[in-house]
Amino acid sequence: MTDIDKLVRNNVRNLAPYSSARDEFSGKEGIFLDANENPYGNLNRYPDPYQRELKSAISKIKGIPEEKIFLGNGSDEVIDLCFRIFCNPGTDKALTFSPTYGMYEVSAAINDIKIIKVPLNGSFQIDMPVVLPLLDDETLKLIFICSPNNPTGNCFNRADIEKIISTFHGIVVIDEAYIDFTEKPSFTPLTSAYSNLIVMQTLSKAMGLAAVRIGMAITNTDIIKYFNKIKPPYNISTINQRAALKMLATKGENKRQINLIIRERDILSAKLLDLKITKKIFPTDANFILLEVTDATGIYSSLVEKNIIVRNRTSVVNNCLRITVGKPLENNALVSALNSFEQ
Repeated sequence: MTDIDKLVRNNVRNLAPYSSARDEFSGKEGIFLDANENPYGNLNRYPDPYQRELKSAISKIKGIPEEKIFLGNGSDEVIDLCFRIFCNPGTDKALTFSPTYGMYEVSAAINDIKIIKVPLNGSFQIDMPVVLPLLDDETLKLIFICSPNNPTGNCFNRADIEKIISTFHGIVVIDEAYIDFTEKPSFTPLTSAYSNLIVMQTLSKAMGLAAVRIGMAITNTDIIKYFNKIKPPYNISTINQRAALKMLATKGENKRQINLIIRERDILSAKLLDLKITKKIFPTDANFILLEVTDATGIYSSLVEKNIIVRNRTSVVNNCLRITVGKPLENNALVSALNSFEQ
């Protein structure tokens, strides 16, 4: 087992955390004269800093103990906290696989951490012969693995990921933002076997709460302790916690939406495959399709003129558009616009 304390920055390990009024008293009933709040109004009280009710609901749905769940202001907060906890600015490094989610690199730059970008191979899989020698670098502290990956849409080989987790002496973060759209299993059960593993998930994608900004980290209690130690005291608002609880109470409806998106993904893929502009559709385990076309920039501009907005990813995957699966009418409008572009 990895000794987490030894991986943590000295200043973070020795930090005396801020103690808020709601750290010192967490009850719901009483005359509250402790936090300098306005005594009037419906939103006048500070939120639960540890989101206990929300974590309880997530725990029941996912079958994960509450004490292994950390909730952040979007997964982006979790990413930033990982750099702050484990990487010394100007000295340490992190590793990503390109192309992938851009916030890993942005957050690294904000924290003055050098990023090692290892290109995926021709099948958009991890190039293991390239990666394994890099794991011996003592200044390499974090590895981010997005699976299903954004923007390629595919899951990485599970055996490759497990090899990295078991070999690397630092922290491995697996970003499972799109895990609900694939039949492949989550890595969350492995957090009990590997103390250096953090699995990120989110309520933004499959759960339909992008506006609410709630991401989660699932890991062991030693790492959770440090997340709680350095996070802002009230990082998720009461309004957002309530919205998440309301959504989680309608689990059946959300599952129906996920099934509709997966079905539409297959229908849309078949229609896109028939277009003359299409060169390739990459396999996807996410709620989007990576489409290689004849002229990504020209097609993107044409779609914008028709008020249809996709993502031009030609800067990271040549001549590719990333298309989020919408409602049937939206998908049909996209296909119709692309058909007219061909004429």
